[in-house]
Amino acid sequence: MTPSPAPAASTRILLVDDHALFRHGLRELLSMEPDLSVIGEASNGAEAVAFVTAHRPDIMLLDVGIPGDHAATTITRTLTAAPATRIIILSMFDEPAVVKELLGAGARAYLLKSVTRDDLVAALRSVRTDPDRIMLSISRESFEQVSDSTAKVLSDREVEIVGLVAQAYSNSQIARRLDITESTVKRHLRNVFTKLGAVSRIDAVNKAIAMNLVSPEKPSAPRLRA
Repeated sequence: MTPSPAPAASTRILLVDDHALFRHGLRELLSMEPDLSVIGEASNGAEAVAFVTAHRPDIMLLDVGIPGDHAATTITRTLTAAPATRIIILSMFDEPAVVKELLGAGARAYLLKSVTRDDLVAALRSVRTDPDRIMLSISRESFEQVSDSTAKVLSDREVEIVGLVAQAYSNSQIARRLDITESTVKRHLRNVFTKLGAVSRIDAVNKAIAMNLVSPEKPSAPRLRA
């Protein structure tokens, strides 16, 4: 499949859905945004992976129910072929287990097909400019279940570091306290941000508190030995 031409500065998007009418409508909708360009379409996972391998789109909009491989397999194959391609799931299924599985496979957003145009466009722009952010547009019930299960995927070290951040420790102070390098602290925090869908240290702490990972007690000033 030859990709459609796109302006140099635009976000290049691949649409993956087995319903041609839905793809056409989505292409028309996104064509109204000057910074978004649909460069290709696919109707199944194999076509999607082949297109991504050849043309490396910035974003792939992937329907959960496409024929062929399971969506998680398509995500894994896509990211193996093109690690920089961001994957956004569009789905009719508001199922916490599905959401968790596909986010765990590497999707950067999970949106129900009932999502508004503005929210879809915002998600496309967000995952392109902030690759560590996870976008969700699901029911509150599903979100709470996904959040509860997400808490379990943080490692003990990540929980420890978030706890120290909650106590107002800086990266260098955390590194000294745990006897690790500052770059290791930063790597752990990037993982925490990704897993919790956090956009800042404060956001990560707030979400960790909400998940009962760290204490909501007022933090005290860190005391470290020289």
